[in-house]
Amino acid sequence: MQPEDAPAVVALHSRFSERTRYLRYFSPYPRIPARDLERFVNVDHHDREAFVVELGDELIAIGRYDRLGAGAADAEVAFVVEDAHQGRGLGSVLLEHLAAAAREEEITRFVAEVLPTNSTMLRVFADAGYSVEREYADGVVHLTFPIAPTPESLTVQWRREQRSEAASIARLLSPRAVAVYGASSRGVGVGAALLRHLRSGGFTGNIVPVHPTAPTVDGLTAYPTLTAAPAPVDLAVVAVPVEGVADVVADCAAAGLHGLVVVSAGFAEAGLEGAEEQARLLRSVRSHGMRLVGPNCLGIANTAVGLNATLAPLLPRAGRVGFFSQSAALGTALLGEADRRGLGLSSFVSAGNRADVSGNDLLQYWRDDPGTDVVLLYLETFGNPRKFARIARELAQHKPVVAVASAVRPPALQAVAPGPDGRGVTALFASAGVIRVDTVAELFDVGLLLADQPLPAGRRIGLVTNAAALGALAMGAAPAFSLEFAPGYPHDVGPMADAATIRQAVTDALDHPRVDALVVAYAPALAEEWEAATVVADEVHAAAAGSDKPVLAVFPSDPKWKSERSGPGTVPVYPTVEEAVRALGRAAAYAEWRREPSGTVPELPDADTGRARLIIAELAAAAKTELGDLGEVDELLSCYGIDVVPSRACAGPPEAVAAVAAEIGFPVALKVARSPWRHRIDLGAVRLDLADADDVMRVYDELQRLFGAGVKVAVQPMVPPGVGCVVEAAEDPAFGPVVGFGIGGVASELIGDRAWRPAPLTDQDASRLVRAPRAAPLLTGYRGAAGVDLDALADLVLRVGRMADVHPQLHSLELNPVLARPDGISVLHVNVRIGTPVARPDTGPRRLR
Repeated sequence: MQPEDAPAVVALHSRFSERTRYLRYFSPYPRIPARDLERFVNVDHHDREAFVVELGDELIAIGRYDRLGAGAADAEVAFVVEDAHQGRGLGSVLLEHLAAAAREEEITRFVAEVLPTNSTMLRVFADAGYSVEREYADGVVHLTFPIAPTPESLTVQWRREQRSEAASIARLLSPRAVAVYGASSRGVGVGAALLRHLRSGGFTGNIVPVHPTAPTVDGLTAYPTLTAAPAPVDLAVVAVPVEGVADVVADCAAAGLHGLVVVSAGFAEAGLEGAEEQARLLRSVRSHGMRLVGPNCLGIANTAVGLNATLAPLLPRAGRVGFFSQSAALGTALLGEADRRGLGLSSFVSAGNRADVSGNDLLQYWRDDPGTDVVLLYLETFGNPRKFARIARELAQHKPVVAVASAVRPPALQAVAPGPDGRGVTALFASAGVIRVDTVAELFDVGLLLADQPLPAGRRIGLVTNAAALGALAMGAAPAFSLEFAPGYPHDVGPMADAATIRQAVTDALDHPRVDALVVAYAPALAEEWEAATVVADEVHAAAAGSDKPVLAVFPSDPKWKSERSGPGTVPVYPTVEEAVRALGRAAAYAEWRREPSGTVPELPDADTGRARLIIAELAAAAKTELGDLGEVDELLSCYGIDVVPSRACAGPPEAVAAVAAEIGFPVALKVARSPWRHRIDLGAVRLDLADADDVMRVYDELQRLFGAGVKVAVQPMVPPGVGCVVEAAEDPAFGPVVGFGIGGVASELIGDRAWRPAPLTDQDASRLVRAPRAAPLLTGYRGAAGVDLDALADLVLRVGRMADVHPQLHSLELNPVLARPDGISVLHVNVRIGTPVARPDTGPRRLR
């Protein structure tokens, strides 16, 4: 609310019905007196706050809170919605925003007074997920409730968000009619192509060309403006020059459209001026309650209604796979490849610059879409990664999500959004159950399998082949994807086996109790016998019909062979054994993730977050931002139950000896307390098991000679040996806080053997994280060694994750090394970097679209 809103507030009040005024003000209140209006529109945004909801140039709702006295923890909350927009969830959204704003001002409870007849408002409070206390007195219902977020309130908010975003996408993909801007009467250009594709795709609704002068375009009646069209239109496809897009938006808003697909380029991808034009476009679209796909996009498609509002002349066959591609340039090639591979699509969206509609919106839509069973994503940037992780995790519990995240962004996208970060993407996908693939080809490999075949019940596979070489290739590929062969497999039926023999072998394999999935690889003995592959394919398909185990076929080297089958039960065909095994490995890992419980974020009753905040504030006030050895952050970590082995800095050999004698006791370790040598025992920077004062004096002198006079040296008590590990947390600029775990050592650092998960971690996240690195077998008894206490390691990463989540000032936190043993762990060194808190995505109130 701003003072200049006064005329709009008066206009809104004049549109209220008598009943709405009475329910809000408990009196007829036909007009707002000047003194009341002055108070309404002037708020201090501290003790008094008010939010307005705009649609175009009008206000349609107002929500406010007023603190009940100076410094009080309670505030009265109230809101009112214009009659025409009641029942659309605006009151719930206002309550969410008001609660978030009030919490920032240290208000902890809301109170409200509602007339008993105002059932709608009572339901808003009851359904918000807060613990509401009611009391009836003097003809009014008095409500009181704490406004701290609860699991229930967050669930309510997320469900409302999902419903609204899914509904907005459904209106884009299933329009009653589509308008096309920019189609020339001569039939050339991008707009004309879009119009042709809409017509040839079999769209079941009306198509309305908008042209300033031509009475007809491509045989269809055209109109100079959309408002002149006789029937309502839901969607506009826009292919006019960038300077004309604003006029199109105004025309669409006047006609009451739900959304636009802007194919036109020249926006953010074109530089700073284009980015400013894109920002103006987005503000205009949102101010009129419309959604925007693009700009600079390929378009959208829905095979269920024959909607091809894309630049691709032909769509793949209808199917049950939803496909999101950010890239417009690559989108046509992706659709062509889907068609070549026989992958059927339910819907397709290319978001281009992703100014508004993003992959997250499509995930919300596909979650409950009965026509979509599998989701494929090609991503170049992330808008709200934490939200992606949240909604993808929920979707992946029921429908597979396969994603290829481009590691390198095209230069044109630098102005659009942050690109995927390897650390953040790894954490995000691993936590959300998203099947991450490395290439577009693999995206389709996995998509084909998941579209029509059941998930494997385990990682044991069978292989039936007529070529020993194909069996050998499969055996070589399987371990890389944690697959193992069932007893008796691979099964070589011999090069002369006919189709009937192969069918029987397939039937036997599917009946085998220890075969979870089956690969059938067939190569004819003679080149001219490739026709036999069709017969074999028919027999394999017949044998696999109705099986609850996935079946994949391999027919190498024949580019002409393609199955015309589609739908559930179709056996996917691959050109190489390696591709089939890789796809099966991805599916098996996903199935395993889905079988495991998602876990919960556990309580840490011994954590003292209040004291930790005070310590961080004191460190920041003292300008201490880089903290490490020598107990500087030991107290901070102790707030979360993390004990660090004490370390003492020494200015020389005598001081080191004195420290040992007075505080530590022998044996001790001496180490160079400066990067990059701090942990380098291989370079002689760490010396262990010093038994007496003479050892300390001698080693101290050696460290000075090796690493320079005056180098900082620390003394530390010896602890029992163990497996060196690294636990760290980092504030990723796009993904928020992430937690990493790996085995210590130069080799692990060299190959990047670190696993990541977003914070906060669930108990299952923590358990999986400490088992995720490739070197994790060192923790479980590799080559006869004793296994370490994995539960203690999981507890440690949980606590580090909680610290990272609760304290955004912690830009990085590294525990290195952490020695893990059968009887517990020891944290030997800590490094902390403190900085200004950064805004985290997917926090704060939801926004309806």
